[in-house]
Amino acid sequence: MTDKIARFLEDRRPATPCLVVDVDMVEDAYLKLRELLPAARVFYAVKANPMGPVISRLARLGSNFDTASRNEIDLCLTEGATADRISFGNTIKKEADIAYAWDKGVELFAFDSEAELKKIARAAPGAKVFCRVLMECEGAEWPLSRKFGCSPEMAADLMVMARDYGLDAYGLSFHVGSQQTDLAQWDKALASVAGLFSVLRERDVDLRMVNLGGGFPARYRAKVPPLEAYAEAVNEAVRKYFGNNIPELIIEPGRSLVGDAGVLQAEVVLISRKDASEGKRWIYLDVGKFSGLAETMDESIKYRIRTPHDGGETGPVVLAGPTCDSADVLYEKTAYEMPLDLAIGDKVEILATGAYTTTYSSIAFNGFEPLKTYCI
Repeated sequence: MTDKIARFLEDRRPATPCLVVDVDMVEDAYLKLRELLPAARVFYAVKANPMGPVISRLARLGSNFDTASRNEIDLCLTEGATADRISFGNTIKKEADIAYAWDKGVELFAFDSEAELKKIARAAPGAKVFCRVLMECEGAEWPLSRKFGCSPEMAADLMVMARDYGLDAYGLSFHVGSQQTDLAQWDKALASVAGLFSVLRERDVDLRMVNLGGGFPARYRAKVPPLEAYAEAVNEAVRKYFGNNIPELIIEPGRSLVGDAGVLQAEVVLISRKDASEGKRWIYLDVGKFSGLAETMDESIKYRIRTPHDGGETGPVVLAGPTCDSADVLYEKTAYEMPLDLAIGDKVEILATGAYTTTYSSIAFNGFEPLKTYCI
């Protein structure tokens, strides 16, 4: 919670639930990452927070952008990015959307299957392509395994095909999982990727780029190493496996750039018990899974919560959202405690919610409006 966000909430008293994002914090996070990983080009993962002021600020700072759809491409172009600073990083694209991006000037495309590669070859002849290699994402609080990527053996064959199809076989990518807590995962991933560089060199495919993906953290309940430790782990692994022949490097941060910049203010709608003898109170907020907190699914991302009664006696609670869906429970298994003095109508702040909140809140389920966001 920055002083700027606190003043905004105090002075404006916006209706809840709402998300307030301090864009200056986004800038600070971007500049720090550039300082710690100067050899890598930053491609901001637009899906993390696609608000115009966030994209515009990053575009002015020189960031590149990782996009997943034609709408995200258009957003980046509208907010000041040029097509040569945009990658179409989704490995699941309609051929018409590939053609659309190519026509707009986007030249860099991801894939992880032969069928997707053929679509790119038809719709974007000569494009730069990179193949995503499957990772297990151990240690990630929000894993990304199985749906994206292919085995190293398949990746090697696909890059040969890319060359044969007349595409620019540019490089390889991986993602160790979002909110990765195990720094050794980059060493594991880069060992695999460096081996593929050697294999493909023997097959007359000279790769030039490694996309290191994301995985850098925001600050939730669990403690994570400082960003400096992440950068050191990445830099050490790159030097270890590539020596003096370091390829072009790309990173795709999302959560680490915008997560800590946002605070979601909510209101306590109801406090109840399911049985008179039950120790746990149920606390219902006016925000839930369907209005921005989708990453509480399986209680994966555990947010820090601030209340006006912090410091007093606390008791165990179940936290839930307001909708008529039984899945709209935020935390039941995770041990959360809230002040006993907490009352209906109190405002609470859910911290580090700048990433993957407003972008998940896009429909008015049960008539509850999508999450209102203020960029300041």
